[in-house]
Amino acid sequence: MEKHILIGGEAGKGIAKTTLLISEVFTNAGYYVFNYREYQSLIKGGFNFNVLKISDKPVYSHDNSYDVIFALNQDIINRQEKDLKEEGFIIGDKNLKGKNMIGIDVQALLEKIGASAKLGNDILIGALAKIIGLPVEPVVKVVKGAFKKKIELLEESIIEGYNCVEKKMELDKPDGEPKYFITGNEAISMGAIVSGIDMYIAYPITPATPVLHILASKQEEHDFMVVQPENEIAVACSALGASYAGATTMIGTSGAGFSLMAEALSLQGISEVPLVVYLSQRTGPASGVPTYNSQGDLKFAVNVGHGEFIRVVVAPGDAKECFYRTIEAFHLASKYRVLVMILGDKHVGESNYSFDDFEEPKIKPTRCITEPCEDYKSYLITENGVSPRSVPGQGAVARATSYEHNEYGYTTEKSEEVIKMNDKRLKKLDDLKEEIMSLVPVNLHGQGKKLIVGWGSTKGAIVDALKDLPDFRFLQVSYISPFPAEEVKREIENSDEVILIENNATGLLGDIIAEQTGKIINKKVLKYDGRPFTSEEIVEKVKEAIK
Repeated sequence: MEKHILIGGEAGKGIAKTTLLISEVFTNAGYYVFNYREYQSLIKGGFNFNVLKISDKPVYSHDNSYDVIFALNQDIINRQEKDLKEEGFIIGDKNLKGKNMIGIDVQALLEKIGASAKLGNDILIGALAKIIGLPVEPVVKVVKGAFKKKIELLEESIIEGYNCVEKKMELDKPDGEPKYFITGNEAISMGAIVSGIDMYIAYPITPATPVLHILASKQEEHDFMVVQPENEIAVACSALGASYAGATTMIGTSGAGFSLMAEALSLQGISEVPLVVYLSQRTGPASGVPTYNSQGDLKFAVNVGHGEFIRVVVAPGDAKECFYRTIEAFHLASKYRVLVMILGDKHVGESNYSFDDFEEPKIKPTRCITEPCEDYKSYLITENGVSPRSVPGQGAVARATSYEHNEYGYTTEKSEEVIKMNDKRLKKLDDLKEEIMSLVPVNLHGQGKKLIVGWGSTKGAIVDALKDLPDFRFLQVSYISPFPAEEVKREIENSDEVILIENNATGLLGDIIAEQTGKIINKKVLKYDGRPFTSEEIVEKVKEAIK
């Protein structure tokens, strides 16, 4: 059983809150729910909507055909009515016009109970619950739990909406318990807190800003600090300073801000100060389409900053992966004194995913800070390239510098010392690659003889599409740098046919695969209109590609 509900109107009319309330009713009842958000770069007005996919089985993406359109203005009907299923319906105020319209006299019901227009959405929520076959009690419980004021009027508004319509649909009963329902940004924030974050530093930029807001709201409860400096250059530089002083530090940004950080991230490479970066991609170049999706920054992340140094890039594919991959990012950054980037995007960051549970993380937080010896060397040459890390205040001089240096951290231009330090830093790759292999850098979904290759947020639509593509399996590449070349090459060689799927215009992962394995994927399904793939699109485009 799958049902699709579109909730839309103009910004400022409570679309996001209404969507979350409806979602909570379903997840509390044991249904799996996926929520896709699409909104313009406006505070009020414009054209915004959310799409809920509801099922008694796990779902990870949305589709563009709807059983219900929950309309908060006429514009949403005019734009989306064409995608309403034949047996679907539109619910909204009686003044709205559309096919299979269930019009409700919202104003009359508000006047009946003496409520303001602010409760109009709650009347429609009650009506929706009745139409699709939900009992009213859990709806009332969820809505009352979300607000502190006018509890009685809230309950009355829901019941009035519920009683003014007839049941139209029947839902299959779910087997499971209530589900977790979180966004990728919420999961990254959770992962940072579990990892013992001391400081999160960021300048607001869509679509990374939610992490700034979430962590700011949690800093007192979990005893860490959130800082918003004057720009992204200050973000990166102050983060390196905080990490140098011993703080477990993460920064967050999107493409434009990441560009400003590039020089400071190169400083990380030579200073070996641990740092985690959350890079949430959006449609570019420049300001681009700031509230829409893209996977266009992959090679930028893999190569950010000048000079040769280690850049770890991990790309989670859903909210659950965002949680665990964030924990891995903090662990690797601290243990190997390297730059680790969590590469997300608007879609994986702002979409809501539902899960049965979260297992206890296998990785436990550690700062990897040691007590300095008497003759402490900040950049001691070791067998694996990782120098024991000390921080100021431990009794020894802990140096960090942007210049090439000797083991003590003193500037050097001697050729033999330059070579030794470069070799030392790059030597970390041996152990780093081995540990990343234990973290499962690639995942295989399905068992077909033909192969789909993708990464990041395309996971959801591809996994959902596999049920209609039984001849295919899906290779999800999660660690992009260091690249798991042997694993990817083996799967490509063992496949009858290979198709690359990416949310960009040029097939960036395909370029990296060709560079790292010598395997060129000629068949590509690329989408770069700012919107993520739906499972319907994947099925259609893959079938076209193999004709």
